[in-house]
Amino acid sequence: MIELESRIEGQHYQLYKLEQLLKPLGYTIGGNWEYDHGCFDYKIDDEVGYQFLRLPFTSIDGQLDARGATVKLGKPYLLSHKYQRGLDDHANIFNVSASFNQFQEPVDKDASFPEEYISVGKELVKELEEVLLD
Repeated sequence: MIELESRIEGQHYQLYKLEQLLKPLGYTIGGNWEYDHGCFDYKIDDEVGYQFLRLPFTSIDGQLDARGATVKLGKPYLLSHKYQRGLDDHANIFNVSASFNQFQEPVDKDASFPEEYISVGKELVKELEEVLLD
């Protein structure tokens, strides 16, 4: 995991409006959200595992599934997950994330992040700042 400095950290947004701004840019709400926190993910690459820019957020007024929920943005970071090839016989098919990882258990959930994508992540953070702050 590589944290990236950003002016968006600490900013507050209505979750619905934030989704409307970020989805057209390619962000999705990650499958690990809870009622009080979650994250937007931008998949940078999936050549060997998955490399993401992740934008975490926490609820500041109620639960995330409530209408008009407001969230506070955390520090964006780069994350890499490496998965086994093929299907995993021991994966939990009832898990919401099963559709994301195609029934594969991660080989390395916190894999090292490829150097060539760090600059891509920094550019994505600049784009977020332009869209959310300017």
